[in-house]
Amino acid sequence: MAKHDSELPKTFVNFSERFPELQQAHKQLGKALADAGPLDEKSRALVKLGVCVGAGRESALKSHIRRSLELGITREEIEHALVLGMNSIGFPATVAAWQWAQEALSKE
Repeated sequence: MAKHDSELPKTFVNFSERFPELQQAHKQLGKALADAGPLDEKSRALVKLGVCVGAGRESALKSHIRRSLELGITREEIEHALVLGMNSIGFPATVAAWQWAQEALSKE
């Protein structure tokens, strides 16, 4: 498991402990996806933020915000990535995601 287990969502940790083979497969898929194209790590992180926003995944968004900060992505870059999809997903969904981001960013 990752070095930041205490920062991971409890449900994720419990699931990973119950199904370690699925967690390992998930991790391997993530690596394969990262290696499948030309995007650098920062670009991939920003794309993942947008995907989490569009899918309405609060926990995943907060997790990817933590990872983005670890990569040196700034608060301003994170917030810009969040609002770029507003025309596609709507104002309420964007504001909800922005609020989730504020919660994650306030812990850093």
